[in-house]
Amino acid sequence: MTSTHVRYDVVEGIAEIVLDRAPVNALSLELIDDLIAALDRARKDDGVRAVMIASAHKVFCAGLDLDIVKGKGALEAKGFLERLYFALNDIQYRMGKPTLAAIDGAARAGGMTIAISCDMIIAGEGSTFGYPEIDVGLIPALHFVQLPRLVGKHQAFGPLFLGEPFDAQTAFRMGLVSEIVPKGTARERARELCGRFKEKSPVVMKLGRDAFLRAVDADYRRAIENAAETFAIVATTEDCQEGLTAFVEKRKPRYKGR
Repeated sequence: MTSTHVRYDVVEGIAEIVLDRAPVNALSLELIDDLIAALDRARKDDGVRAVMIASAHKVFCAGLDLDIVKGKGALEAKGFLERLYFALNDIQYRMGKPTLAAIDGAARAGGMTIAISCDMIIAGEGSTFGYPEIDVGLIPALHFVQLPRLVGKHQAFGPLFLGEPFDAQTAFRMGLVSEIVPKGTARERARELCGRFKEKSPVVMKLGRDAFLRAVDADYRRAIENAAETFAIVATTEDCQEGLTAFVEKRKPRYKGR
């Protein structure tokens, strides 16, 4: 597969998908499309028995490239969400084989979307997580659906509406992270788990995983549609555009409530 921002390799039945858009894997439309294409390739390859997503850089993913939203209309913002929210989660839903995120560094905003779309998250010590959207006048719309389902309403509200980063230990206590491993070893541990998964019957794994996802994702699509509509509306507000501009200009935003 020819890709600008994603590396794809299959090693002993494990597809290794590595985000590679320096310096922080900011999510452009091209990067999102490359990631979805890589996941689809892994899904269609009968020789692939497990999938790992990792980063070529110190940051797993810092979130979306602000140019995607800054100065854009609601339809343009929704078009981006249809790729990041719907297409990414649809391909994960239909993967039929386990997917693991290996994180050694920071995961923020859209980077959290990529990580949470996987079946397991392996985090190196020192990794950090967060939803900073509220601080630039946006909302982490997808995670209004995902995070409460994973960790509960009261655990989810603070990270989503304060926007403050939290460490791997906190993420583990919340139930967001599957395992914490020594710094720099997340990919090694993810490969080890992928190796154990690939020893299972592929047909049993597919049927079992399909049933598992159906059980935990009831009404998911409808809830995501609602969240995406809200994100598109928020993206067109004056406060959102002011928040994005202030972030770029490295100053405190001057919100007007409209």
